[in-house]
Amino acid sequence: MQSTFYLIAWGVLVLAVLALAGYRLSLSHKEDDVLHLASAEGGMISGQTELAARIKVVSRWGAGLTIIVVAYGLVLLAQYGYTLWTQGYRSPQ
Repeated sequence: MQSTFYLIAWGVLVLAVLALAGYRLSLSHKEDDVLHLASAEGGMISGQTELAARIKVVSRWGAGLTIIVVAYGLVLLAQYGYTLWTQGYRSPQ
């Protein structure tokens, strides 16, 4: 019962990482590859700056959450392996 809860929690974290990746991808599609330096296009410069800042924040959250998901998954895997080892693997005959 408890392992099911931990697996569901890990699955929710994986979905959050995937959602952040999708959001970052949608933001990067709006990104303009050309750097606008003309002062007449001041709105474009501020828009590029805001978009770059938003992408940076989403990337930082995504990287941190990915590290947490991988570490949590490794802990679950180690716990599962330890349980198998202590109980002894019994093959069906």
